[in-house]
Amino acid sequence: MAKIFIDGEHGTTGLQIRSRLAERTDIEIISIPEEERRNTALREEFLREADIAILCLPDDGAKEAVSMLGVSSTTRIIDTSTAHRVDPDWVYGFAESDPERPEQIASARFVSNPGCYSTGAIGILKPLVDAALLPADYPVSINAVSGYTGGGKQLIAQMEDESRPDYLGAPHFLYGLTLAHKHVPEMKIRSGLQRTPLFSPSVGRFAQGMAVQVPLHLADLDGSPSLRSVHEALAEHYRGQNIVAVVDLDESMAIQRLDPTSLNGKDTMNIYVFGSEGGEHVNVVAVLDNLGKGASGAAVQNMDLMLGITPVD
Repeated sequence: MAKIFIDGEHGTTGLQIRSRLAERTDIEIISIPEEERRNTALREEFLREADIAILCLPDDGAKEAVSMLGVSSTTRIIDTSTAHRVDPDWVYGFAESDPERPEQIASARFVSNPGCYSTGAIGILKPLVDAALLPADYPVSINAVSGYTGGGKQLIAQMEDESRPDYLGAPHFLYGLTLAHKHVPEMKIRSGLQRTPLFSPSVGRFAQGMAVQVPLHLADLDGSPSLRSVHEALAEHYRGQNIVAVVDLDESMAIQRLDPTSLNGKDTMNIYVFGSEGGEHVNVVAVLDNLGKGASGAAVQNMDLMLGITPVD
């Protein structure tokens, strides 16, 4: 029975992973008491004892954990931080991004879990780049809104503290206004882009859920494809997948409003192509739970691949 250690299990991502694994009888969870979470010797012991360690830590903490293990350890690692997402020595843990990616994850020692915003953006962009519809130097803009749980414990406490005089006021706010969000390098490299995308994130006053939008000018895409051609390229990429789904185009075109919380509690992602027949533009949108496929759900998916476990549809 595989031993799994969640290093940082008392944070938002760690708690979500722990809850997903709570009923599993095929693995053993090594758990460190919260009061001992800063006990470096105990952490190192548990890291070395584990078959797979899932790091739910800030970047510096994740790097420290990897250095604790050194080259002699056989512990395999899934890192949910930003620290290793563009490191060529780590396998990027977005199983649906390439046909060969599940096998790469399954055999890897080091796997970097994608960021939540990045999962939506890369899920849209990479198939279009691979299909030679989206030029690698296209000036991509990405707009997104996330539930506030993506900001961790501090933001969660602020957003849910009704005793605060301002209660943080606005029901929605933009951030990352320097246009240098930490997910941008990952979005660029893992999508196959040559030009840095312009990313504008925001947070709404809802706990979970996320919508990531990539608007495109059809005339500027290779071959000036139609709305249906863009949809077909995405549908072909994800055909046969059970976690990422491209919503039927006619169904998408009948939607009047899109709810970013519609997949809350699920570890899946839906991609929609919006626009008008014969129009000049499309807006490709990914909806996911930022704590599901955007974080903890993806980590468990990667863990199962590494253990050779086939998920049940």
